Amino acid sequence: MVGQKFVELLSSHPWFEIVALAASDRSVGKRYREAMNWSMPTALPQNIAEMPVVACHPDLPCHVLFSGLDSTIAGEIEENFARTGYKVISNSSNHRMDPNVPLLIPEVNSDHLQLIQQQQFGQGAIITNPNCSVIGITMAIKPLLDRWGLEAVHIVTLQALSGAGYPGVPSMDILDNVIPYISGEEVKVEKEPLKILGSYREKKIVPYPMHLSAQCTRVSVVDGHLACLSVKLKTKAQASEIIAAWREFAGEPQQLKLPTAPKQPIIYLEDERHPQPRLHRTLEGGMAVSVGRLRACPLFDWKFIILAHNTIRGAAGCALLNAELMARKGYLDK
Repeated sequence: MVGQKFVELLSSHPWFEIVALAASDRSVGKRYREAMNWSMPTALPQNIAEMPVVACHPDLPCHVLFSGLDSTIAGEIEENFARTGYKVISNSSNHRMDPNVPLLIPEVNSDHLQLIQQQQFGQGAIITNPNCSVIGITMAIKPLLDRWGLEAVHIVTLQALSGAGYPGVPSMDILDNVIPYISGEEVKVEKEPLKILGSYREKKIVPYPMHLSAQCTRVSVVDGHLACLSVKLKTKAQASEIIAAWREFAGEPQQLKLPTAPKQPIIYLEDERHPQPRLHRTLEGGMAVSVGRLRACPLFDWKFIILAHNTIRGAAGCALLNAELMARKGYLDK
């Protein structure tokens, strides 16, 4: 699903052109339209549909590689491409927590791109974007951290079916049901934000010191991950101040006017019934994080609900925005 979203977003991109599609041995030699079941809401461009699928060998006619490979195979393949001089912009989880690999959300920690200088890949590099739930969560708490500091965050996710890939969760498991377990997910949600929100000091990342607790569930929604958050701040804040911080939040992508950057990265919704996946997941082309229901928390300080489109802002869209930021800052120059 993420690979198809990459194709959809790149097929009309003003800066990047698809010149090769690579996959596993079972797909090599097939036309792209024969190798997958197109599930995007837009039509597959004919020229891309007829492209042959090639092997994941570092002899592709490009120098930027977008990776949506399964984590069971992605690690070694991505390293091989990086060693050969490719800039690998990955959605896979294998290298996210490597000390010299940026775990990047462009509005949040663009300075972490400096980690590339510590990698041992010559002209190549690996850059990752975070877990699909982590991106929306981290964007929502970043303005709070900057103004008041954070001590603790409790998170419950309600994650969409597309996050499980295709064909995904069997219908007999998910219809009329909620699955309160996603393998490996809670560890990612508890660890990745600490690196993303950490400080770049002396050529390494010092993780942000706070406590995170996560419970992750799968729900019967096609696209759009919800998360219910309770936060404990280091200093007191008023509700109006928090909402203003969300609405004023912006970063380098907005300053640089990157093609995929949302004009308003965080949108606060006043209606107490919002956000809802069906209504709000595609705001700002699916690149905005929607926030709603801010209210006092009797255990911590404040609680609220966030929504992010998991295959756009939470995956392919964030990776594409990473590439645009790298291009604008000179990291993709030959």
